[in-house]
Amino acid sequence: MSSVNDTASALHPSAFLLLGVPGLEDFHIWIAFPFFIVYLIALVGNFTILCVIKTEQSLHQPMFYFLALLSFIDLGLSTSTIPRMLGILWFNLREISFEACLIQMFFIHTYTGMESVVLLAMAIDRSVAICYPLRYTSILTNKVVATMASVVVGRPVLLMIPFCPLLQRLPFCGHYVIPHTYCEHMGIARLACASIRVNIIYGLFTIAALIFDLILIAFSYVQILQAVFRLPSRDARGKALSTCVSHVCVILAFYTPAFFSFMAHRFGRNVPHYIHILLANLYVVVPPCLNPVIYGVRTKQIWERVVKIFVNKE
Repeated sequence: MSSVNDTASALHPSAFLLLGVPGLEDFHIWIAFPFFIVYLIALVGNFTILCVIKTEQSLHQPMFYFLALLSFIDLGLSTSTIPRMLGILWFNLREISFEACLIQMFFIHTYTGMESVVLLAMAIDRSVAICYPLRYTSILTNKVVATMASVVVGRPVLLMIPFCPLLQRLPFCGHYVIPHTYCEHMGIARLACASIRVNIIYGLFTIAALIFDLILIAFSYVQILQAVFRLPSRDARGKALSTCVSHVCVILAFYTPAFFSFMAHRFGRNVPHYIHILLANLYVVVPPCLNPVIYGVRTKQIWERVVKIFVNKE
């Protein structure tokens, strides 16, 4: 057993050192404040969404089940990243064990994958509601919704499991410094002193899954627009489209930071490294903060229930 442990420790360091935002060390304390506020908004907003959907019987519908799942995922994604980030920026708690780093990486990538799939599930829900309104309840039965929720959770988990053994097999030759605020797959893999081609190929495969989700979302909205423009009156078209506005805003909140982060990594060779780090942080902290705000303000049933709660307290 000891020889196995010795071999493992020779392959990888016992701990990594997360540097935070290299180049902006003097501003770490101040950078942390916006992330702390964003985290508070994400916690309060998503817990409020979950409580409202649970207690309000009229919201026990497929659309709101998926919204509750989105809020749960947002809580997981923000909690996987921001507390550790605040520890680095405020208290200089930079050391993280190899195992803890892999665990953080797994949850961050898993929750990100879940967010993509649940947005697809919500697009399907809107497509059925607008294209087949009379058959909505017969198509999206509880069994179908449960199956879709299982795919939302199951597919990302299965896709991300191989990341751990792919990293554990790599030798790191004493490299242990990660210039980032959290652990992510390629950030760890780049420290290795061996070929990471398999890691790169599998990483691209998981990104392709997210792109596939986006293509299916776009296809769903093509169907929605076709159905909407067949409606006889302008009021009917406006009402149908208004039910999709929140979902479109959430899609933009999720994919826009991801797009800019990818473009900066791909083409921004002259962009300072701290810009890459800040963009990568926006990618994981913006959606959990904005999603409950968007749905809380735009969804009449949720907004009225939240207002009712606070009015009763007064």
